[in-house]
Amino acid sequence: LRLKLPTNIPATTMRCSILALLLALTAVEARPKALPLKPLALNKALAVRGGGATELWDAYNTALEETPLIAKCSTSLTGFAIADGMTQTLIEKIPFDLKRLVRMASFGFLVHGSTGHFFYQFLDGKIPGTDPMSVALKVGIDQTLWAPVFMTMFFTYMGLFDMAPETIIPTIKKLMFVAVSSSWKCWIPAHTINFAFVPSNLRLFYINAIQIGFNCFLSIIGSKGVKED
Repeated sequence: LRLKLPTNIPATTMRCSILALLLALTAVEARPKALPLKPLALNKALAVRGGGATELWDAYNTALEETPLIAKCSTSLTGFAIADGMTQTLIEKIPFDLKRLVRMASFGFLVHGSTGHFFYQFLDGKIPGTDPMSVALKVGIDQTLWAPVFMTMFFTYMGLFDMAPETIIPTIKKLMFVAVSSSWKCWIPAHTINFAFVPSNLRLFYINAIQIGFNCFLSIIGSKGVKED
Protein backbone atom coordinates (compact mmCIF):
# COMPACT_ATOMS: atom_id res chain seq x y z
CA LEU A 1 0.00 0.00 0.00
CA ARG A 2 1.24 3.45 -0.83
CA LEU A 3 0.95 6.19 1.76
CA LYS A 4 -1.49 8.80 0.49
CA LEU A 5 -0.83 12.21 1.95
CA PRO A 6 -1.91 15.72 0.95
CA THR A 7 0.34 17.61 -1.46
CA ASN A 8 -0.52 21.14 -0.45
CA ILE A 9 -1.22 23.18 2.64
CA PRO A 10 -4.84 24.25 3.23
CA ALA A 11 -5.21 28.00 3.44
CA THR A 12 -6.90 27.70 6.83
CA THR A 13 -3.93 25.77 8.23
CA MET A 14 -1.48 28.42 7.06
CA ARG A 15 -3.66 31.17 8.52
CA CYS A 16 -3.80 29.35 11.87
CA SER A 17 -0.02 28.94 11.94
CA ILE A 18 0.55 32.61 11.16
CA LEU A 19 -2.05 33.65 13.74
CA ALA A 20 -0.43 31.44 16.39
CA LEU A 21 2.95 33.01 15.65
CA LEU A 22 1.57 36.56 15.85
CA LEU A 23 -0.24 35.85 19.12
CA ALA A 24 2.85 34.31 20.65
CA LEU A 25 5.02 37.23 19.56
CA THR A 26 2.46 39.60 21.07
CA ALA A 27 2.77 37.70 24.34
CA VAL A 28 6.56 38.03 24.16
CA GLU A 29 6.29 41.79 23.67
CA ALA A 30 3.77 42.17 26.51
CA ARG A 31 5.61 40.07 29.10
CA PRO A 32 7.47 42.04 31.79
CA LYS A 33 10.42 39.64 31.69
CA ALA A 34 11.36 36.18 30.51
CA LEU A 35 9.60 33.29 32.19
CA PRO A 36 11.76 32.26 35.17
CA LEU A 37 12.15 28.67 34.01
CA LYS A 38 15.34 27.90 35.90
CA PRO A 39 16.54 24.58 37.26
CA LEU A 40 16.37 25.89 40.84
CA ALA A 41 12.77 27.03 40.46
CA LEU A 42 11.78 23.77 38.84
CA ASN A 43 13.59 21.85 41.56
CA LYS A 44 11.43 23.55 44.18
CA ALA A 45 8.28 22.66 42.25
CA LEU A 46 9.37 19.05 41.93
CA ALA A 47 10.24 18.88 45.62
CA VAL A 48 6.57 19.37 46.43
CA ARG A 49 5.78 16.19 44.48
CA GLY A 50 8.50 14.09 46.06
CA GLY A 51 12.24 13.82 46.52
CA GLY A 52 12.67 11.22 43.78
CA ALA A 53 11.62 13.63 41.05
CA THR A 54 13.91 16.31 42.46
CA GLU A 55 16.88 13.97 42.54
CA LEU A 56 16.21 12.89 38.96
CA TRP A 57 15.98 16.49 37.78
CA ASP A 58 19.16 17.37 39.69
CA ALA A 59 20.97 14.48 38.02
CA TYR A 60 19.73 15.58 34.60
CA ASN A 61 20.91 19.16 35.12
CA THR A 62 24.26 17.90 36.36
CA ALA A 63 24.57 15.83 33.19
CA LEU A 64 23.69 18.89 31.10
CA GLU A 65 26.54 20.80 32.74
CA GLU A 66 29.16 18.05 32.71
CA THR A 67 28.33 16.13 29.51
CA PRO A 68 25.80 18.25 27.60
CA LEU A 69 26.10 16.41 24.28
CA ILE A 70 25.54 12.95 25.76
CA ALA A 71 22.70 14.23 27.96
CA LYS A 72 20.88 15.78 25.00
CA CYS A 73 21.47 12.75 22.77
CA SER A 74 20.07 10.51 25.51
CA THR A 75 17.06 12.80 25.88
CA SER A 76 16.37 12.53 22.15
CA LEU A 77 16.78 8.76 22.25
CA THR A 78 14.14 8.57 24.99
CA GLY A 79 11.75 10.91 23.19
CA PHE A 80 11.95 9.09 19.88
CA ALA A 81 11.63 5.67 21.54
CA ILE A 82 8.55 6.72 23.52
CA ALA A 83 6.93 8.23 20.41
CA ASP A 84 7.49 5.16 18.26
CA GLY A 85 6.27 2.84 21.01
CA MET A 86 3.12 4.93 21.41
CA THR A 87 2.57 5.03 17.66
CA GLN A 88 2.84 1.27 17.22
CA THR A 89 0.74 0.28 20.24
CA LEU A 90 -1.81 3.10 20.56
CA ILE A 91 -2.21 4.66 17.11
CA GLU A 92 -1.47 2.04 14.48
CA LYS A 93 -2.14 -0.91 16.83
CA ILE A 94 0.12 -3.24 14.88
CA PRO A 95 2.30 -6.16 15.98
CA PHE A 96 5.23 -4.57 17.80
CA ASP A 97 8.25 -4.00 15.52
CA LEU A 98 11.42 -3.82 17.62
CA LYS A 99 13.60 -2.99 14.62
CA ARG A 100 11.45 0.04 13.87
CA LEU A 101 11.74 1.26 17.47
CA VAL A 102 15.53 0.81 17.41
CA ARG A 103 15.69 2.71 14.11
CA MET A 104 13.78 5.69 15.52
CA ALA A 105 15.54 5.67 18.90
CA SER A 106 19.00 5.43 17.32
CA PHE A 107 18.15 8.32 15.01
CA GLY A 108 17.23 10.35 18.09
CA PHE A 109 20.52 9.52 19.79
CA LEU A 110 22.90 9.72 16.84
CA VAL A 111 21.36 12.48 14.72
CA HIS A 112 18.61 14.50 16.41
CA GLY A 113 20.34 15.00 19.76
CA SER A 114 23.79 15.76 18.35
CA THR A 115 22.76 18.07 15.52
CA GLY A 116 20.18 19.80 17.72
CA HIS A 117 22.83 20.45 20.38
CA PHE A 118 25.17 22.20 17.96
CA PHE A 119 22.51 23.93 15.85
CA TYR A 120 20.64 25.58 18.72
CA GLN A 121 23.91 26.45 20.45
CA PHE A 122 25.02 28.16 17.24
CA LEU A 123 21.65 29.90 16.76
CA ASP A 124 21.56 31.23 20.33
CA GLY A 125 25.15 32.44 19.98
CA LYS A 126 24.50 34.31 16.75
CA ILE A 127 21.07 35.68 17.74
CA PRO A 128 21.00 36.23 21.49
CA GLY A 129 18.03 37.72 23.29
CA THR A 130 14.32 37.01 23.60
CA ASP A 131 12.88 40.17 22.04
CA PRO A 132 10.17 39.64 19.40
CA MET A 133 12.49 40.32 16.46
CA SER A 134 15.11 37.83 17.67
CA VAL A 135 12.46 35.20 18.37
CA ALA A 136 10.85 35.66 14.94
CA LEU A 137 14.24 35.46 13.23
CA LYS A 138 15.16 32.26 15.05
CA VAL A 139 11.80 30.66 14.24
CA GLY A 140 12.17 31.70 10.60
CA ILE A 141 15.67 30.24 10.30
CA ASP A 142 14.63 27.05 12.07
CA GLN A 143 11.62 26.39 9.89
CA THR A 144 12.86 27.60 6.49
CA LEU A 145 16.47 26.37 6.65
CA TRP A 146 16.83 23.80 9.40
CA ALA A 147 13.53 21.92 8.91
CA PRO A 148 14.34 20.81 5.31
CA VAL A 149 17.89 19.85 6.37
CA PHE A 150 16.54 17.87 9.31
CA MET A 151 13.97 16.03 7.19
CA THR A 152 16.65 15.19 4.63
CA MET A 153 18.78 13.69 7.41
CA PHE A 154 15.74 11.80 8.71
CA PHE A 155 14.81 10.15 5.42
CA THR A 156 18.48 9.44 4.66
CA TYR A 157 18.98 7.73 8.01
CA MET A 158 15.80 5.66 7.59
CA GLY A 159 17.00 4.41 4.20
CA LEU A 160 20.55 3.67 5.36
CA PHE A 161 19.35 1.89 8.50
CA ASP A 162 17.19 -0.40 6.36
CA MET A 163 20.14 -0.88 3.95
CA ALA A 164 17.99 0.49 1.16
CA PRO A 165 19.84 3.60 -0.06
CA GLU A 166 18.02 3.44 -3.39
CA THR A 167 14.80 4.54 -1.61
CA ILE A 168 16.28 7.72 -0.11
CA ILE A 169 15.93 10.12 -3.06
CA PRO A 170 12.43 8.91 -4.11
CA THR A 171 11.25 9.14 -0.51
CA ILE A 172 12.61 12.67 -0.14
CA LYS A 173 10.93 13.74 -3.38
CA LYS A 174 7.63 12.20 -2.33
CA LEU A 175 7.40 13.14 1.35
CA MET A 176 9.64 16.16 1.91
CA PHE A 177 6.94 18.79 1.39
CA VAL A 178 4.43 16.90 3.53
CA ALA A 179 6.99 16.53 6.32
CA VAL A 180 8.16 20.15 6.27
CA SER A 181 4.64 21.60 6.00
CA SER A 182 3.60 19.45 8.96
CA SER A 183 6.62 20.79 10.83
CA TRP A 184 5.38 24.34 10.24
CA LYS A 185 2.02 23.54 11.83
CA CYS A 186 3.66 22.17 14.99
CA TRP A 187 6.90 24.06 15.40
CA ILE A 188 6.12 27.67 14.44
CA PRO A 189 4.07 28.22 17.63
CA ALA A 190 6.13 25.72 19.69
CA HIS A 191 9.46 27.33 18.80
CA THR A 192 8.08 30.81 19.41
CA ILE A 193 7.57 29.74 23.03
CA ASN A 194 10.89 27.89 22.99
CA PHE A 195 13.05 30.81 21.87
CA ALA A 196 11.17 33.34 23.99
CA PHE A 197 11.04 31.55 27.33
CA VAL A 198 13.14 28.37 27.51
CA PRO A 199 16.79 28.58 28.68
CA SER A 200 19.30 27.52 26.03
CA ASN A 201 20.55 24.46 27.91
CA LEU A 202 16.98 23.13 28.23
CA ARG A 203 15.97 23.64 24.59
CA LEU A 204 16.30 19.99 23.58
CA PHE A 205 14.47 18.87 26.71
CA TYR A 206 11.55 21.13 25.77
CA ILE A 207 11.75 20.12 22.11
CA ASN A 208 11.71 16.42 22.92
CA ALA A 209 8.75 16.87 25.27
CA ILE A 210 6.77 18.59 22.50
CA GLN A 211 8.20 16.37 19.82
CA ILE A 212 6.82 13.14 21.27
CA GLY A 213 3.57 14.00 19.49
CA PHE A 214 5.30 15.13 16.29
CA ASN A 215 7.53 12.05 16.37
CA CYS A 216 4.42 9.88 16.13
CA PHE A 217 3.94 11.45 12.69
CA LEU A 218 7.64 10.93 11.86
CA SER A 219 7.40 7.33 13.01
CA ILE A 220 4.55 6.67 10.58
CA ILE A 221 6.12 8.27 7.52
CA GLY A 222 9.56 6.94 8.44
CA SER A 223 8.21 3.38 8.48
CA LYS A 224 6.47 3.77 5.12
CA GLY A 225 9.01 5.39 2.82
CA VAL A 226 8.54 4.68 -0.84
CA LYS A 227 7.11 1.25 -1.65
CA GLU A 228 7.60 -0.32 -5.01
CA ASP A 229 4.42 -1.15 -6.85
